[in-house]
Amino acid sequence: MTAMPTGASAEIPLRPGRAWTMVERNLMIYRHTWPVLLAEIFEPMLYLLAFGVGVGLLVGDVPGLGASISYPQFVAPALLATAAMNGAMNETTFNMYGKLTTDKTYESILTTPMSVRSVALGEVFWALVRGAIVATVFLVVVSIFGLANLPEALLVIPSALLIGFAFAAVGLLTVTFLRSWQDFQLIQLVMLPMFLFATTFFPLDVYPRPVQVFVEVLPLYHSVELVRAAFLGTGGNPAVAVIYLAVLGIVALAVAVRRLEDTLRP
Repeated sequence: MTAMPTGASAEIPLRPGRAWTMVERNLMIYRHTWPVLLAEIFEPMLYLLAFGVGVGLLVGDVPGLGASISYPQFVAPALLATAAMNGAMNETTFNMYGKLTTDKTYESILTTPMSVRSVALGEVFWALVRGAIVATVFLVVVSIFGLANLPEALLVIPSALLIGFAFAAVGLLTVTFLRSWQDFQLIQLVMLPMFLFATTFFPLDVYPRPVQVFVEVLPLYHSVELVRAAFLGTGGNPAVAVIYLAVLGIVALAVAVRRLEDTLRP
């Protein structure tokens, strides 16, 4: 049997089944590294205990969302949106960069009937699977403590999938610009302020108007608004958040695939 030339798979059209093969590969690997997923679940829980419960005893209720709600109820959906963001970004930046540079994983994969587009879409699919697992477990836990309104809060799961898609695509695009491991500090330089300012711990109206305008263009702000609306039935217009995140994800994915094809098929 003649081996397929390295460049041949670039001509193979995108097929969802081939993209799902990447998900199956990651599932087999994560059977041995599943504590990583536990860390993604426990991190927002710790934030919820520290800020939602600890600081919440001093803050009291949060007005301005259509009804006065407790501070833990305000913080919980924002932490879930942040967990979906972090999981997707970590998968398509840190993990993918290792596969691209240190491990050379994709060079081996592309000798099979897999296209670069299938690989990219498969990694995004896997980020969505991770996001769905984290969102479901987090939702179950906070529902036990009465912080989510069921059954309406079940909309959190598709919301988390959309957030995961948007940030996985952004992460996929970002990884094509990274020059070394040190560049990951630049990613944190963007993500940490976004986490702190995107109404995670404070309502939007506590900021001066110029800061509000800046916050309103952040993707995490729209993610928080979307999840908060599902959790509490309050917040901004969910349609705006859905359109924002969908367009962001589609555009970022399209550009990322082109850049990956240039990188892996020089």
